[in-house]
Amino acid sequence: MRKPISDEIREIVKRISTDRRRTNLLKNYEQRTIAFFLQRIPSWTTSDMLTFLGFIGTMITFTGFVLATFFHRGFLLLGVAGFAINWFGDSLDGRLAYYRNKPRKWYGFSLDLSIDWISTIILGWGYVFYAPDQWEMVGSGFVVLYGWAMIVALVRYRVTGNYTIDSGILGPTELRIIISAILIAEVFIKDAILYAGAVACLLLFVIDIKDTVKLIRMADEKDIAERENNLKDSDVR
Repeated sequence: MRKPISDEIREIVKRISTDRRRTNLLKNYEQRTIAFFLQRIPSWTTSDMLTFLGFIGTMITFTGFVLATFFHRGFLLLGVAGFAINWFGDSLDGRLAYYRNKPRKWYGFSLDLSIDWISTIILGWGYVFYAPDQWEMVGSGFVVLYGWAMIVALVRYRVTGNYTIDSGILGPTELRIIISAILIAEVFIKDAILYAGAVACLLLFVIDIKDTVKLIRMADEKDIAERENNLKDSDVR
């Protein structure tokens, strides 16, 4: 039986979700987990510390790729731990500020976006470092396609005024889980990461196309609505 949400957790989730709309598959579980941790983070911990912790997680994953290249692919399991640490830091840094009623909306937005992009590049390098020959293109492709997704999210924010980091039921959390599963598969089945990475890039390409088309339609609808409003204002005058 599903455990009911306490009023305290419900209130925390409401407070920390005021600046963004989530649609990802695991959003309910994720937000409750974040609320759980927020109540237990020491008072001396700052949002910037958590951002830095998330970046450390990225570097751990990158290190796993490097060690797997020179020693044994079992070191890729470091990447799973790295993604878990990255999730903790990246998911809680901005939410901590809202939980403490000390949000720094534009500072946090700019810092998170910059660190996310740098982290994506580093992870792409890690894959390129590990992958042989022409398979290196998969890592480069992932960086480009994820960058495309970030651009779409930013333009959508400008057009609609609503910021979301998800594409339908897939968000950063689901993406971390998928990549972690691929890393685990590679440990037991050599070259699984190569083919799974190619499939992931293809899926991301399809999602980017879909989101871009949807964004352009929303932008066109907004133009039409603004034009009609301008005509109404002119008639009134």
